[in-house]
Formats: sequence, C-alpha cells, structure tokens
Amino acid sequence: MSPKVLSAARRLSAMAMVAYFGMSFRKGAVTAFSFATFAGRSTGTRGTSTLASSAHPAFAPRTPLRRTGVDVCMSTAVAEKSDIEKAMDVEHPAYEVIRKDFVQEYGAATTLYRHKKSGAELLSVASDDDNKVFGITLRTPPEDSTGVPHILEHSVLCGSRKYKTKDPFVQLLQGSLQTFLNAFTYPDRTCYVVASQNEKDFYNLVNVYADAVFHPRAISDPMVHAQEGWHLELEKKEDPLIFKGVVYNEMKGVYSSPDSLLNRAAQRSIFPDTTYGVDSGGDPKVIPDLSFEQFAEFHSKFYHPTNSRIYFSGDDDVYTRLELMDEYLQEFDFSPESKPGSVVEWQKKVYTEPKKEQYPYPVGADQPETHMVMVNWLMNDRPLTSFEELTIGIMDHLLMGTSSSILRKTLTESGLGEAITGGGLSDELLQATFSVGLKGVKPEDAPKVEQLIFDTLDKVIAEGFEEDDIASSMNTIEFELREFNTGSFPKGLSFMLGAMSKWLYDESPTEALKFEKPLAELKAKIAESGSQVFQDMIKEFIVDNKHRTTVELVPSRTLEAEELKEEEDRLAAIKASLSDEELEEIIEKTRKLKELQAAEDTPEERATIPALELKDLKRENTEYPIAVSENESGSGVTVLRHELASTSGIAYATLGVDLSGLSVDDIPLLPIFTRIMMETGAGEYDQVALSRQIGIHTGGISVSTLTTAVHPEGSDEDKVLDGTHLQTKLTIRGKATSDKTDKLFSLMELILTEAKIDSKARIVEMLKEQRSRLESSIRGSGHAAANMRMKARYRVGGYVDEMMSGITQLEATKELLKQAEEDWPSLLARLENMRNAILNSETCRNGMFLDITGDAGVLEKIQPSVDSFLQELPGKSDGAKLPNFYKEEHPWVPRLKELMAERVPMEDEGFVVPTQVSYVGKGGLVFEEGETVTGAAQVVARFLRTGYLWDYVRVMGGAYGGFCTFSPYSGFFSFLSYRDPNLSKTIDVYDAAADAVLAAAEQLKNDPDALAQAIIGTIGDMDGSMSPDQKGYTSLQRWLINESAEYRQNYRNQILDTKPEDFKAFGERLKQLKQPSVAVVSSQGAFEAAAKDGKNMKLKTVL
Repeated sequence: MSPKVLSAARRLSAMAMVAYFGMSFRKGAVTAFSFATFAGRSTGTRGTSTLASSAHPAFAPRTPLRRTGVDVCMSTAVAEKSDIEKAMDVEHPAYEVIRKDFVQEYGAATTLYRHKKSGAELLSVASDDDNKVFGITLRTPPEDSTGVPHILEHSVLCGSRKYKTKDPFVQLLQGSLQTFLNAFTYPDRTCYVVASQNEKDFYNLVNVYADAVFHPRAISDPMVHAQEGWHLELEKKEDPLIFKGVVYNEMKGVYSSPDSLLNRAAQRSIFPDTTYGVDSGGDPKVIPDLSFEQFAEFHSKFYHPTNSRIYFSGDDDVYTRLELMDEYLQEFDFSPESKPGSVVEWQKKVYTEPKKEQYPYPVGADQPETHMVMVNWLMNDRPLTSFEELTIGIMDHLLMGTSSSILRKTLTESGLGEAITGGGLSDELLQATFSVGLKGVKPEDAPKVEQLIFDTLDKVIAEGFEEDDIASSMNTIEFELREFNTGSFPKGLSFMLGAMSKWLYDESPTEALKFEKPLAELKAKIAESGSQVFQDMIKEFIVDNKHRTTVELVPSRTLEAEELKEEEDRLAAIKASLSDEELEEIIEKTRKLKELQAAEDTPEERATIPALELKDLKRENTEYPIAVSENESGSGVTVLRHELASTSGIAYATLGVDLSGLSVDDIPLLPIFTRIMMETGAGEYDQVALSRQIGIHTGGISVSTLTTAVHPEGSDEDKVLDGTHLQTKLTIRGKATSDKTDKLFSLMELILTEAKIDSKARIVEMLKEQRSRLESSIRGSGHAAANMRMKARYRVGGYVDEMMSGITQLEATKELLKQAEEDWPSLLARLENMRNAILNSETCRNGMFLDITGDAGVLEKIQPSVDSFLQELPGKSDGAKLPNFYKEEHPWVPRLKELMAERVPMEDEGFVVPTQVSYVGKGGLVFEEGETVTGAAQVVARFLRTGYLWDYVRVMGGAYGGFCTFSPYSGFFSFLSYRDPNLSKTIDVYDAAADAVLAAAEQLKNDPDALAQAIIGTIGDMDGSMSPDQKGYTSLQRWLINESAEYRQNYRNQILDTKPEDFKAFGERLKQLKQPSVAVVSSQGAFEAAAKDGKNMKLKTVL
C-alpha cells in the first residue's frame, strides 16, 4: 500500500490555489479543475519530517479501536459498539451491502453499498468529523486530446433538470457555507466534490451536484459546450474569426508553461498505447475538433450511475444519505456496458530499449537558451501489493523527498542545471511513474544529466541508504499518516481521493487507506536486512526497467509567434471556406451566445436553487484560546499558549525573532536567507545530517518571514491603517510529539544561531533554483505577480511583499546570483551581518515570542522543555528594549517610501513574457488612510467576484478566472483575471464594475433573498474548518496585529447587517477609485494590440 491519503493531503494546498485562482495542477495526476473558491482560506502546513521509531503508535485513532473489519466478517470479541461503528450496520431496501470495514488508522466506519436498480456503488464513511463531504467520481478515459472530459466537467455545472439557472455552481458559491465546492479532471476520472459543516447546506449542495451530474442542461444545449469548450466567434463579417471558450483559453495558458509541456510530453512518452497517452485536459490545437454530438455522447457513455462511485463522509445520518441518493438513482436501470466500457487498460512495458524524444518550448528575449531534460519510467505493469506501494513511497522520499535526499541533492549540486523537474513518484493512477531531471541545462550537458541520474541510482543499489536516512524517511511518512493534517481542507476529501486510487479500478476502497500492516511489515524487513528492501525496489522498478524515456525540451524564441500564426492561418482558412450565409450564421450564433450569457436568471429560475437563510447562521464570531506570558520566567521572551481540546499528543511551536534591525537593502535577501538556514546544515550537522535529525525527531521544521501592518495602540480598528506601524519577524515553525519537544527546541535554536551560511556552491545552486521558480511562477501565475506589483505602489507593507516574492524579487535574485558567482566575499559578509543584526544580544530577546499550540496534557508535559529553551536562546534576558511598533513608526518606513517612489511609481505597467494568454490587473484605493471601513465592504467585494466579474470576465470574456481582492486594513482593491484571452476588453469590464455595483444596489432593494445569499457566502468564507495548528497560528496573527475580539465581532455583525445602501456607498467609492493603476503580465503582441485601443503601459520584458 502507498500512503494514498497522505498523497491526497499533500496536493490539497495546490488544489486550493487551483480553486481560488483557477490554476491547473499537473504534478501527480490531476489534469484540471473547475474555477471555484475556497475564499482564500489559509492552507495547512506540510511537515517535512516525523516521529521517532517506536514499538507503539504515537497516535491512537480518533475512535477507540474495537475491531478490524474484512468484508462482512466482524470480530465477536467486542461487547459493545460505538455509535460510529453502529453506522456500518445501517441498511436500506434500495441497496445491498457489499462490504463493511472499520479503518482503525482513522477511526472511520465504512460500508460499501451497491444500489440494486442502477448498479451505482456508494461508500459511506461514518466519523465524528463535522466537515461533511460528498463526491461523485466517474471513470472517464478519453480516446483523444479534444479535452472532452474536462469540458464536460465544466459544463455539467451549468444548469440541470431541477436547478434551472444557467449556472447553479455560481449561486452555490454566492450563498453557501461550503468548505469545498469544486470539480476536477484526472487523466482517467472526473470528480465532483462538495463539503460543508452545516448539515442543511450540505444536503443542498449534494442535491444540486447529483442532479447536475446525471441530468445536465449541457447535453441538450449546444450553447453550454460553446461557452465552456470552444466556439468560433465573429461579430462583423470583415473581422477575423477567433476561437473562444473557457477551457480552450485555460489550456492555452497551460500550454504556455514549459513545465506543463514537459510533464505532458513525458506522460505521452511512457503511455504510448493507453488513455494516459492523450491529454484529458485538452490540447488547444485539438479542442476545436470536438463536436457537440461527441460531447453529448461522452456524457451518455460515462455518466451513467453504473459507472459512478458515490462517496459520503462525516457525522451526518447514514440512512439519510442513502435515501437522498436513491431519489436520483432509482430512475436508472443497470447498464451492463458502462463499467466494461470505461475500464482503464494497462500499459504494458513494451519498450525493449529506452526512448528519447525532443520538443521545442517557448522562451523570451531575455531568457538563456537552456534545455529541460527529464527521465521517466513506467514503474509497474501489474498490480502492486500494499507492501510494495508503501515501500516505493518511502523509497521515493529517500531519493527525492527533501533537499538532502541523495538523488535530488546530487542533481541540484551537479551544476548541470538550475532546478529539479519531475519530482519523483506519481502514484495516483492505475500505474505508477517516476520522473526526474533538470531544467536550465546547457545543450552540451543534457546527456550528462541523464548519465548522472543513472550513476546515482547505481550507487544507491551498490551502497544502500544510511540507517539514519531510512529512519528519517520512515518517521516522516509515519508522522504525516498518523497526524492526518489536511489543513483547512476536509479530511473526508483526502480520504475519498485515497480510497479512489483502488476503488476506481474495482478493488477495495478501504485497502488503500490502511497502513498499519504494511508499515509493520516494512519495519520488520528493515530490521532484518536494513536498506536492502529499497535497493531491490530501485533495481527492479527503475534501473532494470527498460520502459524508460528521456524527454528533452529545446528553447525556441520563435515558437510563440509560430503557434500564433498557425492559429491565424487555420482560422483564415476556415473563414475562406465559408459562404456568406455560413458567416452570417456564425455572427448570429455569436450574438445569441452573448445574449444568453448576459441574460439574468428569472426569479423563478433562481428560486429552484436551494439556499440557507440568514437565521441559519451563527452570529458569534469564532475565537481561539490564547494566554500571553510576557517575560516568562525572567527570560525576556513573550510566550503565547493556545490550549485546544485535543492535538493528538503533538505540540506545534513557532519562534518569532524581530527583523527591524536589518537594513532595508537586505530585505530581498530574506527569502534565500531563510532557505539557507534550513538547507546548508547547522552546528555539528551538515545539510544531510541536519535533515536526518529533523526527520527522526520532529514532524517538520520550516523557516519563513512574517511581516504585517498592525493597529497602533489606541487606534480605531475600523479605520484604514497608514501602514507605517509594522511587525517584521523571522519565524521558525516546528511540530513534534510531546516527548520529543526538547529535541525540537534544540534544533530550532541550532538553526537560528549556527546555520552554515558560508557554503558558496550550495547557495549559488539555491539562487539558480530560486530564479527558475520565480520565472515559472510569473509565467504561470501572472495574476499573483500583477496583484503584488499593484499593492507595492500603495503601502510599504505591500512593497516589502513585492521585494520578497514578486517581480522585484526576481530582479534581486538575478543580481544576488551574479554577486555570489563574481564577488562571494561581499555576499557572505551581507549574510553574516544579517544574522548578527537579527541576533543582536542587546535587543533580540525583547523582540522574540514563542507560540505554542497543544492540548492541556501536551502543554503540561512540555513545560520543562520550554523552560530550558527560553534559557538557551541567544541574547540578554534583561537587554535593551526595541521600539514599541504599536506606537512608533517602523524604522524601515522612510527608506521604503523612497524606494517605492523610485522603483514602483504610480504608473500602468506591462510585463512581457512568452505566453498565449494574459493576466490583467487593475487596482487602487477605495478607502484612504483614516477612513472607516465596515464589514459590508467585504460583502460587496465578494458579490462582485462571484457575480459581475464571473459573468463578464469568465463567461462572456472567456478567461479561466475573473476576480477581485479587497483589504479593509489598507483600503486597497484590485481586479484580476487569469488565463485571459483579452487584455483591453477586460480593463473595460473593470472600468464598468462600479456602475454594476450601483445597479445591483437598486436591484437588491427589491430582492432580499439575493442580498441574504451574498451575506451567507461572505460568512461562509470566514467560518472554514481549521486544523489545530491553524487555529493556534490564526490566534497568534490576531495577537500580533493587535486586533481585538470586539473588532472581529463587530465586523461580523456589520457583514450580517449589510443593506443595499452599503452597495451604493461602495459603488460610489469604486467609481471614484483613488490613484488607479494597472499591472498586466502578457505577450508583446497583446500589449501592442492593447496600445491600439488606447491602453498604453510602460513595458518591461521579464522573460
């Protein structure tokens, strides 16, 4: 067994970005997601290490283990069942029970049912989790790259038999307390998932999704296929034809990313004969080959209940689940051809010799012409045992899991490239693959990369892994499996994705979730023969495996222009082949589609969407416990404690150290400085040994920065901050079981004080990797770069963020790399001065805090370790005091203001990258310093995002995402688009938004239900589920910014009491947006076209 639940949880933070900003996630198995939102809730942290080896589990399951279930056979040694276990015995006349199983690892009682009439399978998971999850998954293996499963995934949610609006998905986004609402396409399946902590809301979501999947409007209305997939657009006969469509433009963005091109080419290369060899997301060159008839036929073939796998989990009633789904399933008869027709065929290892393939990728004028190289293996062409799956997962961690893992480290330090590609194991599909390589490779070094990979693997087979490496990786995986920390995302979703890795292929859904038996077996093997089990795996599945490909991408400065011309020529040829009547028909279809898209749903149609009422909401804001102990035990350090009901024996700790003593000129070094602290070794430990110590003794340690504007003492929290009062901290975060916190604290102190910052070769490699990551980020997530750039123009805090994460950071990284290579002593001196300033013995303790989250037992048990840690920290306990940043301006502010005026002036900017799409941003201040902001502003901003911008940027404009952001602290408001085919038109949409808000204000006077839905959705954003560490960290952040519980409650009250007049007031402010400015990431051609429309920007080539 592989740790499938863990794999799913690891990908959830990426899913969040997908959902919130509409990004497509490729690593692993997911091809694409529907654009949705998690309301920007914070994601969970991923630990990098784990629990010390022990004969006993560190964490008991949430429900006491009473029995182990296999099929229907249950142990009779139990006198009494828990309520959760009783749920396995629920029966319903419409279903037969296939299997009952209690998954002891997660305290989950599961029953697998089969609906007698339709043949649908339903997995019911009963647990004490109030974050209830529902999902429908269908096997949808495509035969070509038209993207039909992806287009259908989008289209299914555009109205159904019972729910008549043109986009019920949006209505759910607007007025639900959902904690997850999305759909996603894999190469072989499509998943529709909802979650909510509110039972009424949950069943509303379930009903809408179930009706959408089985009875979508899309299969009878070609306009949906045209909107979500592709269509020819023409408004005037003399205009050129263009391709338009949400998925079409989304995938143009994907195919603009070199990383995506590499991953797709690699998958095609190792799956030449099966569905995995085509792109379920869709190739933009092939998408226009998909007809409406083929689209509808795909639904008919694969969306029958017989081919479905339906999932429920949480604390709701099992019989209610079964009854609800029976209402949808009972009208379908069993379809004998559905499951056989969707079987995913095995790719046999047919290569007798490894294959090599080469493809071009687009580079910009300022980019070096380097290659990307990746070696890929198809690991298995037979089912793996649970033991093999787990062992391969640990093997992957040993090779690639951390920066000190042997294969990753060897490649990174080789000097042959700038950053790792591939990432190792992907095991969420029928067959596992392993891919690794480098990008930023000189042409003559490409063969050397391939050879280095082989040599390193041969060395591992010959020499094996060190005992400490094995202990570290084993403990890392075990800690994560037992902690089961999915952050703010539903545990049930992670459970579902893990179960699907077996269930989808007609195996037991629960076997993929059990790790105790294979883990014990693996531990026994290691005790018997040490590293040999991993050496044997590497030899069998990788080194001796001839089904291997090497994919090399070569740079092309003309590829972008060539593909654009190819599309223009194709469209010109189509137009030339059409008669005048046919052109008029396209013009008429274009008009009708735009008319349909602009049309409002009728009140009767809206009334079909089930909704909550305001009375269903709780008025009280959720607060998390905090106890503040200043100068604890005379240490000079402030200690904060968050005592929660249960943290499963884990202590979560954050050490904060003040950064105000740093020079402003060194702020851009902080990202690399924090990486150096973790990745070059510390004290007696080199890089590898430090990683081992973290892995063996803790659940992970990370170093980052935390900078935020704060409320000055005595200020009115409702008013916009001037941004000159800041808290700037370096934070070291870690977690461990309570009996290991002494080691956790010891490692944190060592990393803080004795990190090896003098490793030139390693730091040069890190800077190259950082440059590559930033370039990929700006190219693939240009909306984030644009937003950061705009915020940098208005507040010093925004500029600090841009200096550390945005386009300014990319520029700084390039300069730092040059300095490291050409003048290492001066860069080393800067790094040493930074550490000296941070650890100034006179002031550092005064600026420190230690934040701890745990349950009562944990907090009591770790207190001696806390006392020792406080005494061992650097600095004088009675040293000088730092300025009170809640009263005084932060010392960085004057210099930051000078740099802002010089480097990020208030002007419209365009950043040129090789891409087929645009990321369009426009922002400004809707509230100025000292003006009062109420919670109602949040309601209006959200209304804009899920209404007007969705309709005009996404639905009518064809972009994959259109949204806005608003900060009540700074008064800053921004419009953003993602993978947008337009530039100039999108800015026009932004400019008309204020009038749309004013019109909405009038409409809402006569539509209290719509206003209520806007309020409910906003409250839903605030009330997401959190893991224990997130609760503690949220409480820390609230304390740090000096925000009171009274303010939070008042803000919530203002949201709940929002009136139409608040929309009018916000609309008037938006119409008079102060100091508006634009930032866009796009291609040179798009900027030239925008200039012809009068949208002139100062252009800068980034890539």
